[in-house]
Amino acid sequence: MNVTAESVWDNCLLFIKDNIQPQAYKTWFEPIKSVKLTDNALSIQVPSKFFYEWLEEHYVKLLKVALTKELGENAKLVYVIRMENTYGNKKPFTESIPSSNRANMQPQELDVPVKHKNPELKNPFVIPGIRNIKIESQLNPNYSFDNFLEGDSNRLARSAGMAVANKPGGTSFNPLLVFGGVGLGKTHLAHAIGVEIKDKYPEKTVLYISAEKFTQQFIESVKKNTRNDFIHFYQLIDVLIIDDVQFFSGKSGTQDVFFHIFNHLHQNGKQVILTSDKAPVDMQDIEQRLLSRFKWGLSAELQNPDFETRISILKNRLYRDGVEMPEEIVECVARNIKTNVRELEGAIISLIAQSSFNKKEVTIELANQIVDKFVKNTKREVSIDYIQKVISDYFQMDVETLQSKTRKRHIVQARQLAMFFAKKYTKASLASIGSQIGKRDHATVLHACKTVDNLAETDKQFRKYIEDLNKKFVQ
Repeated sequence: MNVTAESVWDNCLLFIKDNIQPQAYKTWFEPIKSVKLTDNALSIQVPSKFFYEWLEEHYVKLLKVALTKELGENAKLVYVIRMENTYGNKKPFTESIPSSNRANMQPQELDVPVKHKNPELKNPFVIPGIRNIKIESQLNPNYSFDNFLEGDSNRLARSAGMAVANKPGGTSFNPLLVFGGVGLGKTHLAHAIGVEIKDKYPEKTVLYISAEKFTQQFIESVKKNTRNDFIHFYQLIDVLIIDDVQFFSGKSGTQDVFFHIFNHLHQNGKQVILTSDKAPVDMQDIEQRLLSRFKWGLSAELQNPDFETRISILKNRLYRDGVEMPEEIVECVARNIKTNVRELEGAIISLIAQSSFNKKEVTIELANQIVDKFVKNTKREVSIDYIQKVISDYFQMDVETLQSKTRKRHIVQARQLAMFFAKKYTKASLASIGSQIGKRDHATVLHACKTVDNLAETDKQFRKYIEDLNKKFVQ
């Protein structure tokens, strides 16, 4: 019997079809064509780099078993990536790359350059008719560039945001990652970019979503076996805005699916905008390949606003609310609340409320009372030293014992709890937490946090320790 590339691949498909869901087979295997057979190497043609990556990530073992049955232990698989060139040249662009489907099955990270980028590449995964679905942007029109006031603390991020809004997907700021502390305007800026794009390019599909909601949608799609539909949907977005991307930390499945969605959008000239409470270099438990994608574009930091910017923010808020307030009151609030725009506006709103609802005159004394409440709340940041002291007292030991090398169970647990709460309540890196709690490394801290999570689920007494200590830190 004459063995051809076609006959070998047809036999492989029969085996594969028996081992996966019909929808998965239809989506990921029907579009593949066999190209040639050379000795024990079968070449197959796939429609895109994304397609190749997906096969290698999810079906590598199945492909190996199927191919080994047909061609023996030394079987090899070579992908030919085909992309139609829409510029009149009928000859397809092809790039052959070997599969990681060898005897040792060591996966390789291969980046295949897409040499013919164009917006009309056919996407084999798009469900017919899905383009007709109207996708709501989830943007808040109240967050605009008009009320995102510029200052030294945010000039780079705001300017980059404006550039992206003017030419989404057409600047080197892709992805644009905006990072900074709580209440500095990350979400506001992300919405403002989206609102501006919708205004300038109404035909573009823009979607704002929190990383938490994205993760929930993904988990739901896995439960309902609609993961491919989930991916198809996100491939249709022209401008994807994901808020609080640090939430992906430790969630390997979500990171994996976002990696492929990101690659697809980026290769097709779509814009990705991300926000985070920390810079990529400080993100923990995020895969390296994803972090490298975050660094492809621009990472712009939002810093604490300076005094002049704080004054402008307050005056802008008063103007929008149609309220007049003495200059000395505005300066009093701006001078005392330095770290958080949200609290800055909160304080002035409280003053307006006191003035209008309680018929109180806005005085310096009243301003100081309001400011005190906000400043007290912001000063309660818990330090690693304080955490160690509280936990040592709770377990009736001194801090030196907690930090010591001893392996006694109750001391080890106290030390692990200290690391757990330091990660939860401080912004310190894992390495910094480890060095301050007995000169441990970041891996020890990571292990401690996982151990605490596990014990919290299985040990009632240990769960009580966590609850008791938690109350001490949030009082």
